[in-house]
Amino acid sequence: MDTYYNPDDLKKFGSIAEFQPEFAEKFFSYYGAVFAEGALTAREKSLIALAVSHAVQCPYCIDAYTSDTLEKGCTEPEMMEAVHVAAAIRGGATLVHSVQMMNKVKDLSM
Repeated sequence: MDTYYNPDDLKKFGSIAEFQPEFAEKFFSYYGAVFAEGALTAREKSLIALAVSHAVQCPYCIDAYTSDTLEKGCTEPEMMEAVHVAAAIRGGATLVHSVQMMNKVKDLSM
């Protein structure tokens, strides 16, 4: 294995219940409910999950939601646009914090 990330581990996700069944059961119940059809379609939720997966840089989630979005009929341009939305928000969130740095520089320069 060349990295800490082993794609085969994604198949073992359900085994997290082994060490703490009660919490795992609650998590999987919640997780399933979140991805059920609601105000957003399952397809829309899958695109959101794909974008968030990139923002939090989870290779397991990227693999899972790349497959899931394709299965739900998403196109490659839709998937990439969702990733760009996540990148824009993440980049913007980084940049907006530069205001704190600029304020500090101004305070120290006075």
